[in-house]
Amino acid sequence: MEKIDLAQLFQGIGTLMHSDITVMVTRIGLILLGIMLVYLGRKGVLEPLVMIPMGLGMVAINSGIMFMPDGSQGNLFVDPMVTDYNKLLDVMQIDFLQPIYTLMFSNGLIACFVFMGIGVLLDISYLLRNPLTSMFLALCAELGTVATIPIAQSLGLNLRESASIAMVGGADGPMVLFTSLSLAKNLFVPITVVAYLYLGLTYGGYPYLIKLMVPERLRAIKMPPPPKQKRKVSAGQKLMLAVVLCAVLCLLFPVAAPLFFSLFIGIAIRESGMKPLIDFISGPLLYGSTFILGLLLGVLCEAHLLLDPKILILLILGIVALILSAVGGILGGYVMYFITKGKFNPVIGIAGVSCVPTTAKVAQKIVSKANPQAIIINDAIGANIMGVITTAILTGLYITLIPLWG
Repeated sequence: MEKIDLAQLFQGIGTLMHSDITVMVTRIGLILLGIMLVYLGRKGVLEPLVMIPMGLGMVAINSGIMFMPDGSQGNLFVDPMVTDYNKLLDVMQIDFLQPIYTLMFSNGLIACFVFMGIGVLLDISYLLRNPLTSMFLALCAELGTVATIPIAQSLGLNLRESASIAMVGGADGPMVLFTSLSLAKNLFVPITVVAYLYLGLTYGGYPYLIKLMVPERLRAIKMPPPPKQKRKVSAGQKLMLAVVLCAVLCLLFPVAAPLFFSLFIGIAIRESGMKPLIDFISGPLLYGSTFILGLLLGVLCEAHLLLDPKILILLILGIVALILSAVGGILGGYVMYFITKGKFNPVIGIAGVSCVPTTAKVAQKIVSKANPQAIIINDAIGANIMGVITTAILTGLYITLIPLWG
């Protein structure tokens, strides 16, 4: 009887045993990390919509490595590095997620879909209640997207790569995806993976930062009621504002026009009251795109792909960018606290980090623990929405100007 080669029979285990020790440890580590992400997503510690498919994708991709016909190791999920057109057509018939990756992820389409969904969910009336304050907080909360660039360059990244990883500080996944796709295609996959992995941590990490920087007596400050407006801003006025902003931003930054269009078409549909489209974009399109995004991010966390020496640097810079942005937002909140002579809750500042609506909800949750009577969510959402717009503008600036500099 012919001897059975167990390594060929159970190829996931076989490739693990025949891998370099570094690859083996990385694969096992990513499998365990994937399991942990699923658990934390199920518990609600991290965002379940992204983390559960991402975690299970990490488990599947690092378990399902097989011996390919040419003797190399590969998988049947996706090959993000394929560039030859003829080979791409073959891969798209074999790797079951390759068509989705090629036609939705690698061209930024899925980022635009997610951004369109965000637009439908945004009520810009929160922004209009105190636009200057929201703008100031949003600018302060861009500290990480700016300050991380020289730090990244000092660690050996070039200007394009530095700007791409710095965008993680904006805490807006579609922006990071779009920026890295335009400026640093060689690091597009790891930067996007790092970004979404860390964005899930804003749920768990930012509350500790707020408690560290803002004492309880300040967290308990009640916001004064907003001044009575002479007349309510109508849906038509908000629609015209969206159209004008879209036109202006697309004129200034055509390279980021798909993102601007996606955001403002979402807002326009919301303010036009087109309920069937609102239900479709805020439901199947947004949730479906986010699910597919999480799934693709998970299967892109393959050990061979993530063993680039720059990955550790990206992991460090990603968390630095997010922390700096949060610190900048809170410092902006303190500035408003002193300007208003103690009538402004500085916790609102962290909502300028444009992870909609996570940072606004985190801010309200922390404030409510200090003072159940303090309601800051309306002001926080205003800063949140302005943070999205500010991050989009910064994305346009980087994509437009950085290719001219280096």
